[in-house]
Amino acid sequence: MKRGFLELVITYIQILTLFFTSFFVVAALTPWMRKIAIKTNFVDHPTAAHKSHVGAMPYLGGVAIIIGILGVTYGAILSQENMRDSLWIATSLFGPALILGIVGLIDDRKALPPLPRFIAQTAAGIFTATLIIATDTVGNPAGNSALDAAITIVWIVGISNSINFFDNLDGGAAGAVAATSLGLFLITQSNGQYLISASAITIFAAMLGFLIWNKSPAKIYMGDAGALFLGTVIAVLTIRLNPEVESKTLSFAVPLLLLAVPILDTSVAVVSRIRRKRSIFQGGHDHLSHRLMRQGFSKRQSAYALWSLAGIFAGIATTIATSETDSIFLVSLSAVFWITLFVTFLKSEDE
Repeated sequence: MKRGFLELVITYIQILTLFFTSFFVVAALTPWMRKIAIKTNFVDHPTAAHKSHVGAMPYLGGVAIIIGILGVTYGAILSQENMRDSLWIATSLFGPALILGIVGLIDDRKALPPLPRFIAQTAAGIFTATLIIATDTVGNPAGNSALDAAITIVWIVGISNSINFFDNLDGGAAGAVAATSLGLFLITQSNGQYLISASAITIFAAMLGFLIWNKSPAKIYMGDAGALFLGTVIAVLTIRLNPEVESKTLSFAVPLLLLAVPILDTSVAVVSRIRRKRSIFQGGHDHLSHRLMRQGFSKRQSAYALWSLAGIFAGIATTIATSETDSIFLVSLSAVFWITLFVTFLKSEDE
């Protein structure tokens, strides 16, 4: 049923309110978090071999992101009587992400080993899988509860790690998440998944606000706190996404395309480390950004290149999900493009 004109106007006013509130809250809060980080020495020292910055860089950008997104989301829900029922849905989405954000914050401060992070990510995946299967809110069910649970757990662990790994360049992760969340917003806004679209536009605006301070040359980092929080939220939103396309192939392709660049970055780094017989959890200069910079790109140019790729893949995902025609050829073309990028980056100079 088509919505009336007045309802559309109200909807767009609500979207713009979410967008501008999230943008300004994060943009205003980030420099305050920077001051706190400097005052408390909550900074990233370039002591490890994989660090590329020269001086100490303030953390706590992730705290600004988390406070901004959660504050705007819960403020919007609690300000409207007819939205109170959405409180539990929001908590089921952001609760696991907040826990992982706290784990990431501890990691930023004390440099935790990989195992505690992996356990926390797996626990978040199990909780989410149990919840969405019990409430029948898997966006694209495989038709088997055990398989749906396995896919959900692997997806949440994988994507939260991918966003975390991708946060190796000024503005890299924030720009990629912005592209993904914008694509997610356009898809869900067109097919009526308004709770997901509201979350997506809030995240998109938060990333733009944060990029004011995080773009090259960065003045603050989001750290593991922000990366794990965002990775978990994006993973859960895409699991709950129902692209409403004709085939399972297209339906599964949409979330993969929305996150194609962080997945590409992780795939190249992991395969490179396995090939060189190094631990996949050991940091290094083998990510896409490092490879681009070894080819002569500046930090800013590398960020622009990766943002552009993320935008292209998100645009393809949006086209597939909103098109009324069979897009299997577009998926095939995208797969060839992704594989070509994978091989090209993998063949480029290692660290």
